[in-house]
Amino acid sequence: MLQYHFNWKVLSAAAGITWWNFYFRLYPTTIRAPQVVDFLGHLLRHLPGKLLVVWAGLPAHRARLVSEFIRARRARLAIEWLPDYAPELNPVEYIWGYWKHHELPNFCPRDFAQLSHHARRALARMRRRPTLVMAFWSKQSCSLCNYLMQDSIDPMAISSAW
Repeated sequence: MLQYHFNWKVLSAAAGITWWNFYFRLYPTTIRAPQVVDFLGHLLRHLPGKLLVVWAGLPAHRARLVSEFIRARRARLAIEWLPDYAPELNPVEYIWGYWKHHELPNFCPRDFAQLSHHARRALARMRRRPTLVMAFWSKQSCSLCNYLMQDSIDPMAISSAW
């Protein structure tokens, strides 16, 4: 039996997915409102045009700082909410599942820097596989699109975060 006591605190990841690609950021802290704002800014810099963000119920998503950021950019940024306890509707959950079960299993880093480096490289490798990214959508796209069409939102404009 191997035992190892890791000395790092946390490595958090945020991701947003389009039909053919996904964007991510790693944070050496728990994701709170400043990290959400940072990630939304990252998406807005990299994705031209209007952006529909479909969110789960992370409390940081509802923070005042995040609401003010979104309100100031409402010409480019719209938010829709997934129902509570519906991870099967969120394609980003499939990114995390693949990442954990196919890219990071049996990896025992020496330190936080090695974990961060390996995690970032694994996500970058996954991004270079468009068929893999499309598979994250195909696992749930019908359910998500049906859910969104209840409110007459164009499912072709979807980007999901977290």
